[in-house]
Amino acid sequence: MGKSMEKPVGKSARKPAAKATVKAAAGSGWKPESRLAMVRRARKINRELAELYPYAHPELDFRNPFELLVATVLSAQTTDLRVNQTTPALFAAYPTPEDMAAAVPEEMEELIRPTGFFRAKTKSLIGLSAALRDNYGGEVPGRLADLVKLPGVGRKTANVVLGNAFGVPGITVDTHFGRLVRRWKWTEQEDPEKVEAEIATIFPKSEWTMLSHRVVFHGRRICHARKPACGACPIAPLCPAYGEGETDPEKARKLLKYEMGGQPGQRLSPPADYPGRPAPALGAG
Repeated sequence: MGKSMEKPVGKSARKPAAKATVKAAAGSGWKPESRLAMVRRARKINRELAELYPYAHPELDFRNPFELLVATVLSAQTTDLRVNQTTPALFAAYPTPEDMAAAVPEEMEELIRPTGFFRAKTKSLIGLSAALRDNYGGEVPGRLADLVKLPGVGRKTANVVLGNAFGVPGITVDTHFGRLVRRWKWTEQEDPEKVEAEIATIFPKSEWTMLSHRVVFHGRRICHARKPACGACPIAPLCPAYGEGETDPEKARKLLKYEMGGQPGQRLSPPADYPGRPAPALGAG
């Protein structure tokens, strides 16, 4: 079990914010920049995030590709924490695609009820499990074209599975990722597939999976949707949206979440290098 962190961790988080630079940028407004300047700034943000979150990882608990696929489907319209609190009982009851394909729908619905939309999710999980059993020998395929044919599996889910279970680079555009890349003016696109396509032109393929984790981590911990913790953000000097949130450092620090704010993370079984506390099991607090 890792220690709770009261302040941001990582090399970048320990650097004092460049207040003069930030104030100058905020006071004069963000100036238009060339494509080359934007790419350089985007890659610098990625490097800063890599220092800030050297432990970035998928925040769903899983032990194999099948468990990751199921957990990602369950994560729609709910938190990763709630999924992680729900899947231990689910995988104990249905450890393989063959088992899940043969599940009694009403029994599975009760197990996954805490994740919401449990009837639709049950239909998807039984359907994708049957497809894995019948078409792929009970194994999760390692190709995007095959994954997106499975019930309930879209491009975002497929990229999560490919990147984290098979090591195939992919950009995962969830709500956090889309919000931040627009806030940073890397793209103006709203459609997830168009966002993915534009961001893919900015970064080398080898960075795609970890970039996704870092951006999502930052969105969940510091750059919140309603009130970003601008005054506690190490990349503030690089951000066109600086000032949309709380700029006072002390007030901003109180907005930090998860390990940044000294609170448990979302995984019950986090990676060994995670610096915060594991999340509690369902009903444990």
